[in-house]
Amino acid sequence: MFGKLMGPAGVAGRGALLLLFYLIALVAGALGAVWLFAVAGAVAVVGEFALPRWSAPTLTLLEKVGLGRGYRQLTRDLSAVLLVVGTLRPTPVQLTAILLLPAGVWVISVFAGALNRMIERRNPQSALVRNIELGPLRSAPRPPEWVSAVAGEPLAMINVLLVPAAVLAAAQDDVAPMLAAGAAAVLSAAVAGGIVALTWLRGRGMGKSTLLPAVQRWMDTYRPEVALYFAGPAKDVYQANMWLAPTEALERRAVVLMRSREAFQELADTRLPVICVPAGPDFMNLEMGSVRAALYAANVGANIHMLREPGTKHIFVGHGDSDKQASVNPYSKVYDEVWVAGRAGRERYARAGVGVLDTDIVEIGRPQLAGVHTFGSESVDRPFTVLYAPTWEGWLEDDPYHTSLVLMGERIVKGLLATRPSVRLIYKPHPLTGTRSKAALAVHQRVVGLIRAAGGDTEATSLDGPGHRVVTGRVPALFDCFNQTDLLISDISSVVSDFVQSQRPYVVANPSGLSEDEFRRNFPTARAAYLLSADCGELEKIVALTRAGDDPMTEARQELKVYLLGPDEPNPMERFRQEIGRVCG
Repeated sequence: MFGKLMGPAGVAGRGALLLLFYLIALVAGALGAVWLFAVAGAVAVVGEFALPRWSAPTLTLLEKVGLGRGYRQLTRDLSAVLLVVGTLRPTPVQLTAILLLPAGVWVISVFAGALNRMIERRNPQSALVRNIELGPLRSAPRPPEWVSAVAGEPLAMINVLLVPAAVLAAAQDDVAPMLAAGAAAVLSAAVAGGIVALTWLRGRGMGKSTLLPAVQRWMDTYRPEVALYFAGPAKDVYQANMWLAPTEALERRAVVLMRSREAFQELADTRLPVICVPAGPDFMNLEMGSVRAALYAANVGANIHMLREPGTKHIFVGHGDSDKQASVNPYSKVYDEVWVAGRAGRERYARAGVGVLDTDIVEIGRPQLAGVHTFGSESVDRPFTVLYAPTWEGWLEDDPYHTSLVLMGERIVKGLLATRPSVRLIYKPHPLTGTRSKAALAVHQRVVGLIRAAGGDTEATSLDGPGHRVVTGRVPALFDCFNQTDLLISDISSVVSDFVQSQRPYVVANPSGLSEDEFRRNFPTARAAYLLSADCGELEKIVALTRAGDDPMTEARQELKVYLLGPDEPNPMERFRQEIGRVCG
């Protein structure tokens, strides 16, 4: 019932429906309508437990309009009490107990929540670290995690026992079930509240955690020269992941600085020391005078907390060169330097005129691409493989051409699955696919369904074997997919620029219907691409041509590689090291 309504109206509808059942339960309790109360109370309780999983935005909306969980729980408890009092006419002693037992749970919940917050203030989780030994740390004791999770308002949820107890009491004409449920609720709440209270007593006078001072002592000892800074959310952590290996290979003292606990948990494996300090004041109080070069993988507002370091060179390295508008963000003006892959990146900023000076642009290549095999460098013993890697739908909801997935995705996948002789398909969508557009998410799900129906592995963690693959996790990585690919189909994105390193043929989708000359003029990364129009009519011919090895784009790709990614010598990793050395002095 609660899961069928869709969209913003559905969010409000689910909230209204939940509140309606609470209201019905309250009225039924006051009127002594036992079975109506039973039905409404059961639906309200089920909805309360179901919505966090099925529709978290509904609960957020209810909180915003002042109808949060606490008020709903009080309504539920009151309706149960009204039902018992109205139908059984208890004695004064029984009435007192019926009123005090639920109230006791609430009193315990309030004090447990307050004490738990005081414990948290003694031990703020001010930082998280990886690959760093901070030594012994003094910290105040904490209650078990399950106790911390329920302390406060959630603890009053135990009064849900009153709903079936009230129905049973009214049906049996006996207050005993209600009194027993109330006593059990108080006892359960008292156990959790008692643990919190004892923990608070044990930690009195212990002061605040020594974690941040320990982090500062480590910084003072290690004295990092290079910081890879990432302040984006967990869903964007791939942007930082792509710079971990090049930063490790610098052979300089380097550190990864992060601002999101969730992103910290999702960061890929690395040998680098990693520090996450979520709170702005805490981060700005860290002394980082030894850092000579700060590398920024993304443009986000919290970059300001690092940009304020006056003795540091602030360098935007981004997360891939492409012809997208995002690759020339005006925000880039705030950095001391902007590092791009090749001449294409420099000219892109010149055309955009966003205020980045040509003298502040440095071409370093793409050091991440060292592991991408170039055409003919490895022996191939696998089926002809096509990688379809569409970009995401972008920030503008009215831009239907940002990704090929919505308008062309199903045609592309159906065409590839129907190709004879058969090809192996690897489908690797952008990590953010479907986060902005329900249409993109729906098409993605249908594409996965098509590949599943064709016998493909739709949760692939390996590229081994001849079958089709859907790759949506961090592993296999995009570059691993490149090394298994004979033909790429993608959109205007950094995927195309990076794939040019392989010198294998690639296709760029043209869903907007621009003429071939205009498309290649507007998007230089497509100069050596086969173009695919919205009806995908060229797909069969492109696959046949490239599979046969009769590829007229070979020379164009060689020229484009230098334009996009720079010369092979010195190699990109060496150029990266040289420029870091220049900045660090």
